[in-house]
Amino acid sequence: MTIALDILGRVDEIGQPTLLPLVAGEVRAGFPSPADDYLERDLDLVAHLIQHPSATFYLRAKGDSMRNIGIYDGDLLIVDRSLEPVPGRVVIMSVDGELTCKRLGKIGQRMYLFAANPEFKPMPLEGSECHVWGVVTHNIHAHVAGVGR
Repeated sequence: MTIALDILGRVDEIGQPTLLPLVAGEVRAGFPSPADDYLERDLDLVAHLIQHPSATFYLRAKGDSMRNIGIYDGDLLIVDRSLEPVPGRVVIMSVDGELTCKRLGKIGQRMYLFAANPEFKPMPLEGSECHVWGVVTHNIHAHVAGVGR
């Protein structure tokens, strides 16, 4: 079983950025403070999260094979096609025509895809038709059910 993905689209390089307030400093759990007193500047999340807009697209993750690194069912994945898929990186790959999200790695000299869930065995790439779609740079998940989906 692999994690399924829905292709959502590409980064809009032409549209106006949506600027949101960025609060200066850190937030500590359990310490209430009036955030308006600490506004630093406005932040464009696209500019902050996406280094190569023309090579970046979004996917929606389905499944739980990557849960132990914080990629959950329904998360929005930001994928950069311009980054090199080296061992240790989380990649989007087509394996025998099926898209999957896994960590790229080696056992000995052979390449494998590794889930971040002990219920899934490493997936050998040798003997499969494989195409790298890109490297996952960020994932975004809601902390309130039904938000952002």
